[in-house]
Amino acid sequence: MLTAMFLAALILITVHSQETEETITYTQCTDGYEWDPVRQRCKDIDECEIVPDACKGGMKCVNHYGGYLCLPRTAQIIVNEREEAAAESTSGRNSVIRRTPADPQRAPPNPTHQIQCAAGYEQSDHNVCQDIDECATGTHNCRADQMCVNLRGSFSCQCPPGYQKRGEQCVDIDECTLPPYCHHRCVNTPGSYYCQCNAGFQLASNNHTCVDINECDANNPCAQQCYNILGSFICQCNPGFELSSDRINCEDTDECRTSSYLCQYQCVNEPGKFSCVCPEGYQVVGGRTCQDINECETTNECREDEICWNYHGGFRCYPRNPCQEPYVLTSENRCVCPVSNAICRELPYSVVYKYMSIRSDRTVPSDIFQIQATTIYPNTINTFRIKSGNENGEFYLRQTSAVSAMLVLVKSLSGPREHIVDLEMLTVNSLNYRTSSVLRLTIIVGPYAF
Repeated sequence: MLTAMFLAALILITVHSQETEETITYTQCTDGYEWDPVRQRCKDIDECEIVPDACKGGMKCVNHYGGYLCLPRTAQIIVNEREEAAAESTSGRNSVIRRTPADPQRAPPNPTHQIQCAAGYEQSDHNVCQDIDECATGTHNCRADQMCVNLRGSFSCQCPPGYQKRGEQCVDIDECTLPPYCHHRCVNTPGSYYCQCNAGFQLASNNHTCVDINECDANNPCAQQCYNILGSFICQCNPGFELSSDRINCEDTDECRTSSYLCQYQCVNEPGKFSCVCPEGYQVVGGRTCQDINECETTNECREDEICWNYHGGFRCYPRNPCQEPYVLTSENRCVCPVSNAICRELPYSVVYKYMSIRSDRTVPSDIFQIQATTIYPNTINTFRIKSGNENGEFYLRQTSAVSAMLVLVKSLSGPREHIVDLEMLTVNSLNYRTSSVLRLTIIVGPYAF
């Protein structure tokens, strides 16, 4: 776009005096020039400095004689100073004053109301033409949605910031349709716009960029542990707790409900953890297992004439001398019926007392006790049987050799319970010699399967 303004009209002002015949001629500068009182001539006005946005579309403004040019920014300009000076000297005329000889010293009449100014100018108190500010006086014709900008000798109607002309109207510029001003979301408003950020972000100080909000530092919303992530956060719980449905609070995890194998006996839930307890007569080992307490070693409450026998979950006191008439004690737990006593001929020669403990609900069949002859005689035959204590058929005696047999549990036993089983070994020789001995086995079944 190339714009040039050249004004060459000269205005001559002639004043006729009523008293004398004289002619006074004043100089009026044409548009694009103004009077220089120091140099006494018209000088060019630099419109590039005083006209707002003189050139559009990336053009550059170049001042010219009486006007200006809009040229591409790459254009090279050569200014002829001689032509510029000549243009300034010819942009007006020198004033001429003619007086009659009758009054040679009379000053020229006051020309206050007698000079004429170009359109857009008016006479000042100093008899010079000055620009009329149409924007201040209200003599412009700009629309209500436009702004008036005063120019030398004229005015311009411009749209306020954020608006652009479309015909004679000012319409809003939708900044959100232009190259992205906002990092996330742009909201257009009349004459302007503002930026919004997605959830979990906030505007930076430049009001355009969105930066992550560290919710864990700003206002920790989590009940226990908070981990910040881009645009959000994650809550986690301490061991023994689990996230509730709101994903923020933590609820205690009932470990006892989730598994029935955590504890050997009983699981007790606690906030954030659990503990195992054991029944009376047991102690917790390794946090989960129940181990029998040997009361005979810790708190032996048996009398001196008694022996303490520990079993799974408790203990019992048995007499140190279990022998009953006509038996006499010959060694520990062994009672013998003397041959000299006639009553002993119909009774087993010896009775040995033994004690054992088993857990409740033991898997069957199960070998639990072995009986074996302590003295072996030549040319004898040994047979074994359950003499008493097996009325319900819980046991079976299996002979394993000529001098031994195995007691087998064939029915599961539940405790606490005590069984007394007499195991008899009968010995016979070729001379019809016959004798027997009894092992009285006391079986104590504990109350639990551990």
